[in-house]
Amino acid sequence: MYLRHSRIRKDGKTHTYWRLVRSVRRGGKVMQETVAQLGELDAEGRAKARALARTITGRDEQLELFEDAAHDAPPVAVRLQEVRLERGRNFGDVWLGWTLWRALKLDTLCAELLPEGREAVPWSVMAAVLIIARLCEPSSELHIAEDWFRRTALEDLLTLPAEAVNEQRLYRALDELLPHKRAIESHLKQRLGELFALEYDLLLYDVTSTYFEGLAEGNALAARGYSRDHRPDCKQVCIALVVTREGMPLGYEVFAGNRVDVTTVEEIVETMEARFGLAQRVWVMDRGMVSADNLTWLQASGRRYLIGAARSEVRKWSRQLAEERDWQTVRDGVEAKLCQGPDGTETFLLCRSRERREKERGMHARFATHIETALAAMGRRLARAKRPLDRSALERQIGRLLERNQRAAARYQIRLEEAPETPAGLRLVWEAQAEWDEWARHSEGSYVLRTNVTDWTPELLWQTYVQLTEAEAAFRIHKSELGLRPIWHQKSERVQAHILVCFLGYVLWKTLEQWQKRAGLGQSPRTILDELARIQSSDVVLPLADGSGRELRIRCVVRPDKAQTLLLDRLGLRLPERLRIPARIAKM
Repeated sequence: MYLRHSRIRKDGKTHTYWRLVRSVRRGGKVMQETVAQLGELDAEGRAKARALARTITGRDEQLELFEDAAHDAPPVAVRLQEVRLERGRNFGDVWLGWTLWRALKLDTLCAELLPEGREAVPWSVMAAVLIIARLCEPSSELHIAEDWFRRTALEDLLTLPAEAVNEQRLYRALDELLPHKRAIESHLKQRLGELFALEYDLLLYDVTSTYFEGLAEGNALAARGYSRDHRPDCKQVCIALVVTREGMPLGYEVFAGNRVDVTTVEEIVETMEARFGLAQRVWVMDRGMVSADNLTWLQASGRRYLIGAARSEVRKWSRQLAEERDWQTVRDGVEAKLCQGPDGTETFLLCRSRERREKERGMHARFATHIETALAAMGRRLARAKRPLDRSALERQIGRLLERNQRAAARYQIRLEEAPETPAGLRLVWEAQAEWDEWARHSEGSYVLRTNVTDWTPELLWQTYVQLTEAEAAFRIHKSELGLRPIWHQKSERVQAHILVCFLGYVLWKTLEQWQKRAGLGQSPRTILDELARIQSSDVVLPLADGSGRELRIRCVVRPDKAQTLLLDRLGLRLPERLRIPARIAKM
């Protein structure tokens, strides 16, 4: 990663704008990718970043860990030819994860929920290991114990010897953490609201699934169902997640793997309201949550909602879609129109997108070409046949063809007619329906939203609904960045604890994302973590030249390069130069 700059002359002044770029290989080419726009890097911007850092962490420095420079220390003579480095550790990423852990006050919360007992290592400290590892390098508990922990500086940050971190102790920490799920969620709602001035007037709700490796016979929730991971051969569980409009998590629940999405709505809404109180919130859900029972329940209970309507609703509004009046532009390439529902209790928002229309039109054309090519081939086969063909076999072939190309299947009328004058005894007759083409012309790129919120503009309704991408992004981060899938645990409680650790890892992720976003560093926490992971801590060993055989050991943090310095400066963080060697570790 390195710096690039561009100069722009404006109002008689020359402005230099900096950005961080990195080289990435895509296929056989090496391309430059912008990591963050740093602007002019002025003093005022740096001051704001430092103020933001103090707001987030609540601490100016961690003096209990970092050595102050000893300006008045007497000089000592050392054997230069014997000076060496030992104990290199990854420092930057775990230090940032530990900073986020303390920023959310999860260290104090876990200490309260998991008070010290007879265990050799406090469970609150082991919980920190699990969740920081999930953020920095998602892996199994065995990998954490045998490899990852000893390669990081968490030993110094948590005052925890590497020898004390083992697989069984990590498993026990999972068991100890799980019973406090609700208390942790309540704490995070309050703390995240304080840090980022979050409002919980609008909640986004979605469901995903994650699959098991193994039989999962001891887990009552493990079952086969609709797999978002395209693994119908594996058992799975479903996870329902509730986030704010910014994607900040509020809570989650785990359901059986064969649970249908629409059956979770009432339970989730009541659970969240019982946990966090009743309020005039707006619940935003996609069309997979729509059912007549759900809508009736939401309306009868006075809850406000904005839901994507089923595809069948588009045909009900065909006349309004065809009319060119009353459309409003809500974004470049997207138009919307408000229509009152038939019973007056709901408002329907008709939307049409130019990009989506082009995409669907291309899909219809592709599927139509597949169907027509296959039908033409079948017609030629019938014409060349030397003996009668099985009608039922041909009908099954047509059925499979239409099933593979469902998006254009309704366009065609296809039939097999008796033809005694031909050797095959059958004739294939098909035609495209002009009515379908006319309907597609109006419906391609169109979709419908339904709501009982009456005082919002079409633009606000549409912008609110598309924020569901935050919930979808949350699932992608859970699975791709935090290692939620697949689940290797077989015990039911361990599965629940694994999901909780991934959820808490996501909380740290989103905290960092909001932090870097407000500091002008984009929205890619993994880039920040990967770059800071290159910053290491090491022991500088200085053999004394006084003939005593003694050695002076100084635990130092490698100085960041220019790009890393800029990242830290924008975040308002000061990297320590020296670490205090914990007494309990120094004696080992």
